[in-house]
Amino acid sequence: MRLGDVRAIVTGAASGLGRRFAGELVGAGAAVAAVDVDEAGLASLARECKGLPGRLETFTADVSDEAAVKGFVRAAGERLGGVNVLVNNAGVLLDGLLVNEEGGWVKRLPAAQWRRVLEVNLTGCFLVAREVAAALLERDEGEREEGVIVNISSVASAGNIGQSVYAASKAGLDAATRTWALELAPHRIRVAGIAPGVIETPILDNVSDEAKRELLSKIPLGRFGDPHEVWLTLRYILECGYVTGRVVQVDGGADI
Repeated sequence: MRLGDVRAIVTGAASGLGRRFAGELVGAGAAVAAVDVDEAGLASLARECKGLPGRLETFTADVSDEAAVKGFVRAAGERLGGVNVLVNNAGVLLDGLLVNEEGGWVKRLPAAQWRRVLEVNLTGCFLVAREVAAALLERDEGEREEGVIVNISSVASAGNIGQSVYAASKAGLDAATRTWALELAPHRIRVAGIAPGVIETPILDNVSDEAKRELLSKIPLGRFGDPHEVWLTLRYILECGYVTGRVVQVDGGADI
């Protein structure tokens, strides 16, 4: 798929990797519907994309809200002339140990916290993927085109202390990626994933220097990843029509 032919929905587009994906796609001439709950972040992204070769539309919505998802997928299709790419990037990170003893008290991971991470990271991805795939299939036979769904996972899907719910959400997304690839291949829809390691995004601002040193000690390349390197992986998946059913790790060889 040529990047200039991409008409994409990018969720979680107001910051971090999603913002990079949306900006790079617009810069390459693509039409992008940027979705996020952060209205101010979307407005900032829109200002940054002014004058670029492509086109940006913004939608303020929560991907865990089924009605909202149906609404913005339909509206994005109308504004962009039919969506053919989805970058399922929206996610939340609410870490915590399953149980933890503090001062003689046993602290439990709140069920509401568990549910919220799964609602956004897994159910949200399911809802948007379902609606985008359905929209592609609902087109008249002669108007159907190749579609690509890219789910943004994490190396944490293998499990990491204090991240049981985040790991579960991403492991579930990896399984869904492989399953959807099998189901949708007959309809010319490819489904793949990207599992970044530790990437230089604003989330690292909340990590202590000691914790950063510990993370770096587990990365053979000796540095954190650059968001541009994750974008290059997305670009590869979009442009290479023989990639489906795989989750590509971009982690510097990390054992985290």
